[in-house]
Amino acid sequence: MAEGYASTRIEPIARAAAVSTATLYGYFPSKADLFAAVIADASDDFSEQMKSVRCDEGDARTRLTRFAVAYAGFMGDPFVRSVFRLVMAERPRFRDVAMSFFERGRHDFGLPLIEALTDLSASGDLRFDKASWAAGQLMGMIEHPVFFMPLVTGDEVQATRTTEAIAADAVETFLSHYAAR
Repeated sequence: MAEGYASTRIEPIARAAAVSTATLYGYFPSKADLFAAVIADASDDFSEQMKSVRCDEGDARTRLTRFAVAYAGFMGDPFVRSVFRLVMAERPRFRDVAMSFFERGRHDFGLPLIEALTDLSASGDLRFDKASWAAGQLMGMIEHPVFFMPLVTGDEVQATRTTEAIAADAVETFLSHYAAR
């Protein structure tokens, strides 16, 4: 994460892992294979973190707030941003790894929210044309202050509001548009 793919050498990684270079190459035949494994491992960790987010009980505000707070906390994590930065920087070289990372995130984060929105629509609590569009709007309101601003500025510019306040504002804005009247 610190050096980027091109500047990273295998020997320091082996030393940090307290194994020989030959042992590391035994597990990962190339630096590219190691990179793919690191990103896959990060994706697994991210999926585990989001599995604990439950947005299947309560009224619309409760369910959406539960998701929004967890999502804001996750997307605001500096390690998460560093993985995203690395994947974005190396996308031209590792298109398949980047696309797998993206699809996994869409499934693990977007799908539970889409399912909750679909359920809330079926119960008459929300109205929208397409659940995936509505999900993208809610997630975007959260991502901008906690993820994109620090992603672009290198963590030098942080939101002044707490993740809870950002989540609450996003849910309030979302409900003002999509709540059934």
